[in-house]
Amino acid sequence: MIPVTREFTTHSADETIALGRQLAPLIRDARVVLLRGDLGAGKTTMVKGIAEAFSAAERDDVTSPTFTLIHEYRGADRSLFHIDLYRIDTQRELDTLGIDELMGEEGNILLIEWGEKFPRFLRERDFEIVITRAGDQDRKIVLLGEQ
Repeated sequence: MIPVTREFTTHSADETIALGRQLAPLIRDARVVLLRGDLGAGKTTMVKGIAEAFSAAERDDVTSPTFTLIHEYRGADRSLFHIDLYRIDTQRELDTLGIDELMGEEGNILLIEWGEKFPRFLRERDFEIVITRAGDQDRKIVLLGEQ
């Protein structure tokens, strides 16, 4: 495996969505993709583009799973599970979500926000997308993984 680090800068939500579409082919065979960034950094905005690229959802149909915890978007050959662990604090709470079952199904990609709270996801992740505010609308986005 070769470590991959790619850096991007976007200047609007539309550019972040477009970057999500651009990154989708790179994560096509991933099982776990961590989305890291502060509240409001643009994690869900990134998922909008990824979901569009997989024909799993239109951008306006992708919303933050902050309160529902998991949103499912089914594409032709991939199912995306957008998971938000911000409100999950214990292993017991995590176990109730059935993430292991989702990880075990062929063709599922788990896009996990706040996964770094649980060390297992740092170990098991295939890619990590780190989003940092670089201004009002500007975002620095780093893709980390192995190919």
